[in-house]
Amino acid sequence: MYQYIDGARTRGTSAETGRIVDPSTGTVRAEPALAGPADVDRAVGAARRAFPEWAGATPAERSGALARAAELLSARAEELAAAETAETGKPIRLSREFDVPGSIDNVAFFSGAARQLEGRASAEYSAGHTSSVRREPIGVVGAIAPWNYPLQMAVWKTMPALAAGNTVVLKPAEITPTTSLALAEALGEAGVPPGVVNVVTGTGPSAGAALVGHQDVEMVSFTGSTAVGQRVMAQAARTGPKRTHLELGGKAPFVVFDDADLTAAVHGAVAGSLINGGQDCTAATRAIVHRSCYDAFVSGVADLYRSVRIGPPAEEATDLGSLVSFAHRERVAGMVERARGYARIVTGGEAPGGEFARGAYYLPTLVVDAPADSEIVREEVFGPVLTVQPFDTDEEALRLAGDTPYGLAASVWTRDVYRAAHATRRIAAGCVWVNDHIPIVSEMPHGGYRRSGFGKDMSGYALEEYTNVKHVMQDLTGQGAKSWHRTVFSH
Repeated sequence: MYQYIDGARTRGTSAETGRIVDPSTGTVRAEPALAGPADVDRAVGAARRAFPEWAGATPAERSGALARAAELLSARAEELAAAETAETGKPIRLSREFDVPGSIDNVAFFSGAARQLEGRASAEYSAGHTSSVRREPIGVVGAIAPWNYPLQMAVWKTMPALAAGNTVVLKPAEITPTTSLALAEALGEAGVPPGVVNVVTGTGPSAGAALVGHQDVEMVSFTGSTAVGQRVMAQAARTGPKRTHLELGGKAPFVVFDDADLTAAVHGAVAGSLINGGQDCTAATRAIVHRSCYDAFVSGVADLYRSVRIGPPAEEATDLGSLVSFAHRERVAGMVERARGYARIVTGGEAPGGEFARGAYYLPTLVVDAPADSEIVREEVFGPVLTVQPFDTDEEALRLAGDTPYGLAASVWTRDVYRAAHATRRIAAGCVWVNDHIPIVSEMPHGGYRRSGFGKDMSGYALEEYTNVKHVMQDLTGQGAKSWHRTVFSH
């Protein structure tokens, strides 16, 4: 039973069968019937019917339901972490200490944000009229979430939409559906009416395309690769202009200036590049390091990479689990193998053998001497791979940092506050960290520039994404003939 439609679990009706696999062992955990266009149509219909009631609820009512959902999810935190790890291969420490608590915090944040819609003050901006601004829900939101952070991405998609009064049909990745279904059930148990949140588990070409192109879906929110995001935009446009929210790929620069705390930078690069096995669109992927500390940085990262503990994801001692699938591991390995022809692999560059051979594991991989225009430097690897490039001047560093079609995240490492301020202004990215890389908080926005998409997740800015802004202007004079009428007729 891997669909949740109109408040109940149900079977998919397409002819397709999914395979949910533990990527650390290759063990098949389930083979559910997947959703197809008919299931999507039922889910959208349920969301459309539920919209008037949910949109008409008071902010306090919506807030209360989300607050209760946060409590229910907190009570199930260990169960959610175990499910997240079993389906993605990520270490249990990451699921337990980052993914799940961060997701619950985001639910709690939007519980509060539901009561904090903002707009301009009502006033007489035109003589004889009072103007006010309303923020109103859009309608049915079709949301498509990726496999790298299943619960977190489901939360990022659904919470601002629900807080604003929209209804949602969520399509999680078909290989990692469990925590999305648990989220929907928790919301139902918390008092969110049936049909407000629906989950359809199917493939992108079938269920995803049907959702994006459905004429009763008023907004599409997608997180995934830039290439698929472009197709989503095209599909959404076929049923008329509709709001589109895209969080796409990244190739984050990690700029280390000559005055940086090198120990901190090395540790930050290892943590920032290996989080979630590097399967993170904000992960540190391109270290750009001043030539004076380049060798020490490469040596330090390589030493720490070799010390990382690879192991079964469910074990507390494991630092790096498996990648999400064997197919994805082969994609990562293929990019590294091609890089051997033009760059040097300092450490890693292969799948470990022995007891890890049956899982989708890949060693932390450090690449140097790659040309700036090479595939490994310019394209998203989405694995535990870091490239390092040297620079000589600050201007060169910022030019290299900006030499990418992406603009999701970046970091700069320096003790000079003026240098940091200049770099954060110059780097075109939705988030720029100073002397750290990766931390996120519910109160601050997440979203990209350029080919990394547009629109914000998290924060009050995300809530605005899921609202229509309406200007209401009310006459104060009671006069039938207004002074401006003479510009149209002179009676």
